[in-house]
Amino acid sequence: MSAGTIHGVGLGPGDPELMSIRADRLVRSARHVAYFRKAGRPGRARRIVQGMLRPDAVEFAMEYPVTTEIALEDPAYNAALSGFYTNVTTRLIALAETGQDVVVLCEGDPFFYGSFMHLHARLQGVVPVSVVPAITGMSAAWTATGVPITWGDDVMTVLTGTMPEAELTSRMADADAIVVMKLGRNLPKIRAALDRAGKLDRAWLIECASMEAERAVPLAEAGECPVPYFSIVVVHGQGRRP
Repeated sequence: MSAGTIHGVGLGPGDPELMSIRADRLVRSARHVAYFRKAGRPGRARRIVQGMLRPDAVEFAMEYPVTTEIALEDPAYNAALSGFYTNVTTRLIALAETGQDVVVLCEGDPFFYGSFMHLHARLQGVVPVSVVPAITGMSAAWTATGVPITWGDDVMTVLTGTMPEAELTSRMADADAIVVMKLGRNLPKIRAALDRAGKLDRAWLIECASMEAERAVPLAEAGECPVPYFSIVVVHGQGRRP
């Protein structure tokens, strides 16, 4: 019996209408569907495909053992996630070896800061694996501002809010256009770094881009309230224009 294929399917930034035709076809036809979620939550990827799954679809919720309970730099964090990814990969491989295809739902693009990357690294060379790319969350974010992110020869820099403030400041100061991912509790640090880099006045905060709760405001006017997990900061480039 030939092995089934594990499909990492990018769902895009959140609006189901922004999914690719291939992603839509795979999701609607899937007999086995897997997705990541925090324990006790439905999972963002699963919400995106609500009403799209076939009635007899078998669902596999892959629940993270930790999210923010342990600091990223704590060795226990990496150990917990490594064991988790190994365990869920073993289960996916077992399904594939019975000839079953499995669709793994991925928010955004599977190869851009996505959890599927860690499965892909463990699946390669063991069973067939396929990846369906998607519109990224950052693309939806800068679109929500109504302003192009780059002009002319602008170089766009993508940063993560988990970086040290000094490094954020240095990279922001040298960048033309900026995208900052992974905000959460890091937003005050990101705001301070942008201020020190002289670019706070050009920064935008976008929450839940492409979703019903979408909100795009200048970061300097956003206040100090906590932001949703799906939030991104962008600074538009000011490059050459005809």
